[in-house]
Amino acid sequence: MSVLKEIQQPIRKELKEFEAYFKKSLNSDVPLLSTILNFIYRTKGKQLRPMFVFLSAQLHGRTNEMSQLAACSVELLHTATLTHDDVVDESYERRGSFSVNALWKNKLAVLVGDYILAKGLLLTLEHKKYNFLHLISRAVEDMSEGEILQIKKSRKLDIDNETYFEIIRKKTASLIATSMAIGTASVSDDEGLAEKMYNIGLDVGIAFQIKDDIFDYQSKGLIGKPTGNDIKEKKITLPLLYVLKNSDARERRRILKLIKRKNKNSAVVKELIELVIEKGGIEYATKKMNEFRDKAIEGLNEFPKSPARESVIALVSYITTRKK
Repeated sequence: MSVLKEIQQPIRKELKEFEAYFKKSLNSDVPLLSTILNFIYRTKGKQLRPMFVFLSAQLHGRTNEMSQLAACSVELLHTATLTHDDVVDESYERRGSFSVNALWKNKLAVLVGDYILAKGLLLTLEHKKYNFLHLISRAVEDMSEGEILQIKKSRKLDIDNETYFEIIRKKTASLIATSMAIGTASVSDDEGLAEKMYNIGLDVGIAFQIKDDIFDYQSKGLIGKPTGNDIKEKKITLPLLYVLKNSDARERRRILKLIKRKNKNSAVVKELIELVIEKGGIEYATKKMNEFRDKAIEGLNEFPKSPARESVIALVSYITTRKK
């Protein structure tokens, strides 16, 4: 049995029901839109965020129809942002397949992303789950701010550790945090408990993004995106930040000059990847990732022992040890 299958044991029923719930939410009577939505459904990922929703719900109660609504709202938002991200990043590949913008061009990709986002928001309104709407809207705000801040810093190349963590907290961690908070809110009216889970989720999400940033410096394209892609997009992430911080002024200027002017040159990208590995950037990033993982697990261990608690802790560990 795979690690993920084992983790899913307490929520197998919920995940099976979610498949139909999510597919139904992507329906449309417009033929072209229906075709694109079916394509998106067929190329979906591991659905880690719905897993966080259901496990968080089980940690504090019994999953119900509102838990399905919560998971669907989160996954629709995640799907919409991925569709938009591929346009922003000019990426033509998603999970080993063509991206929506590669097949149907940018205009349609943006509109489809907007449609999916609207579907998620309308779901919460139709069920009068205004607390869900608040959580989802906060995530949309954070993710947009994080993306814009990253674009700004990529242009100026003046990022530091504090800004890096602000970007990943908003851009990535906020949605995992929302998943854990909204799952809790689906079974409990305790706003303080939902916020506690949100804060635990922020630590989980930061660890998740650091792992993604480490992947970009791997010698093989383990997650289906080109090695050194962040460098090519002039995104300075934690492994490279460590090297810049521990370089003298002259070396720092040289590295930044290479990223600014020759970031598309494969030989330069290879040189920078090797430099990061040689100077300990991967080890430092891994250490920081594990710190956030351990902090999240410490928070989860405050709750009574249960199959849901053990599975959500295993899921937190999985995201820092995954191979893709």
